[in-house]
Amino acid sequence: MGKIIAIANQKGGVGKTTTAMNLAASLAVLEFKTLVIDADPQANTTSGVGHDPKSIENSIYECMVGDAEVEDCIITTEIPFLDLIPSHIDLVGAEVEMINLENREEKMREVTGKIKENYDFIIIDCSPSLGLITINALTAADSVVIPVQCEYFALEGLGKLLNTIKIIQTRLNPKLEIEGILLTMYDVRLRLSNQVVEEVRIHFKNMVFETIIPRNVKLSEAPSFGLPVIAFDATSKGAIAYLNLANEIAEKNGITKVTN
Repeated sequence: MGKIIAIANQKGGVGKTTTAMNLAASLAVLEFKTLVIDADPQANTTSGVGHDPKSIENSIYECMVGDAEVEDCIITTEIPFLDLIPSHIDLVGAEVEMINLENREEKMREVTGKIKENYDFIIIDCSPSLGLITINALTAADSVVIPVQCEYFALEGLGKLLNTIKIIQTRLNPKLEIEGILLTMYDVRLRLSNQVVEEVRIHFKNMVFETIIPRNVKLSEAPSFGLPVIAFDATSKGAIAYLNLANEIAEKNGITKVTN
């Protein structure tokens, strides 16, 4: 059975989508069979791995709200071992449509439960909110990665997210764990970045990943070509950092590589 990891932080601009698609791609490069689920209506992960959201027929929306079979929503990417369940702008209205559904917090769990055994890792890109779709993702997940940018107000809103996670652990998903806090957008030249790293490590200790994601031009450029950074420039600092993160997560979970 694969491990489901949600990438979540209700604060925007912290590197959630960048982390979701590049972590998934890096795990795939390590030959772990990986699925990335785009649960953000902006569909940036979908386009970031080479698919046009406007041309998508079946998305995570049809899986959760409609009657589409999850197998019909999975599409391949150009990267071996990496599959995608895309997003669509229709997901914006899903929360309203789901309000009256029975077990509305568990729709994502129902979706992933059907395919979990087919993958080593399932990565879920959450939207920048603590709405019903994100709650679904956290209810389905085994663990959560929390990206935190190395900038002023870095810890803003983190307490609210951690509180939400505690509520979900209590009421919906007692097995949910924090995989780790991931420091992103690190600039070694800035004193502030170094101060944030020190503050977060002091406060959260072992919860913080050893890997730090730097500010990197290639990380910003890659999505416009419909590629994760490791397929765009494998030698860039961004690509190396996400590959290190993938290795760190695999080692932490004691998951060995797929053998053919």
